[in-house]
Amino acid sequence: MRYYLIVGEASGDLHASNLMRALQLEDSNAEFRYYGGDLMRGVGGSLVKHYREMAYMGFVPVLLHLRTILKNMKACKRDIMEWKPDVLILVDYPGFNLDIAKYIRKHSDIPIYYYISPKIWAWKEHRIKNIRRDVDELFSILPFEVEFYERHHYPIHYVGNPCVDAVEGFKSSEKGQETGEMFRRSFGLSAKPLIAVLAGSRRQEIKDNLRIMMQTAQQFADYQFVIAGVSTIEEEYYRRFIPKDMDVKLVFDQTYRLLQQSEAALVTSGTATLETALFDVPQVVCYYTACGKLFNALKRMILKVKYISLVNLIVNREIVVELIGDQMNTRRLEAELRKILKGGEARSRLLADYAEMRNRLGDAGASQRAARQIVAHLVG
Repeated sequence: MRYYLIVGEASGDLHASNLMRALQLEDSNAEFRYYGGDLMRGVGGSLVKHYREMAYMGFVPVLLHLRTILKNMKACKRDIMEWKPDVLILVDYPGFNLDIAKYIRKHSDIPIYYYISPKIWAWKEHRIKNIRRDVDELFSILPFEVEFYERHHYPIHYVGNPCVDAVEGFKSSEKGQETGEMFRRSFGLSAKPLIAVLAGSRRQEIKDNLRIMMQTAQQFADYQFVIAGVSTIEEEYYRRFIPKDMDVKLVFDQTYRLLQQSEAALVTSGTATLETALFDVPQVVCYYTACGKLFNALKRMILKVKYISLVNLIVNREIVVELIGDQMNTRRLEAELRKILKGGEARSRLLADYAEMRNRLGDAGASQRAARQIVAHLVG
């Protein structure tokens, strides 16, 4: 069968590539065409456009690049109609993908499946109308989404979380077996205990959070802070937010290796909070914004959820501290970080709570379960 997939960022590329491999096991004649990334290209098929050419986040960047975005949408719609896939699989990226779904539903009978639900439970809940109208099957990776969609009378399939697969796969790999000494030698690190800094994968996140993270790091002389960089952002950009007299290392595209060797982590909210928890690394979630008090007031009015980190959302209570808006400052961050270091008052309780979160996610095999159900729906 012919599968057309659309992703809009790095995490979608990872999860879609794993889904594609699983689909190949279920369907030996699988053909792929996609808007995606390098990981998907490594599986095979035809890359139409790289997600780096489409990933505009925030009101101003979207407005400035609106003409390009609309051009990409038009080209994507035309390409899907010309290729005539047996199924269109959308992966997160709702601003783009729901518009594509609306068009394809109106102009064809191509089945439309969604893998990794748009986070409409957090905000823009009205999008449920578009999903009910345009999406045939939705495959969820977060257990609490099942109840949310049931309330809206739209049944979905919870297949498990692919981060569990990715982390377990890494731990069983050659890199997953390396010692702390081997890791330190690879990157020229000292023998001091490591604290991982995951400041996000987008420039705005890094700009907002990294400076405060680094100012806090100066209060921990006995630890070594290491930034998990992404290769799509140049090192010089990170360096703008690091005091010039600080000896801070950056390691690019090695987040799992860094987390495995870290005693604790400072993490900007996102999938990284879940991955950090799956490595059993205590963390403080950091999400600074300008006009922090106003942001926190608006958050209570706009957001439909109590938390911003996936870890807390999965267990439906705060097990990792979230420093949001004006709460994200060096004083609070230092205090909360000390609580989760070895010997800290909150460390053992947090690790026990991670075990509860892991149980709620279920076993590994999300990609395989999703692929098996996708093929079964298509042939049945």
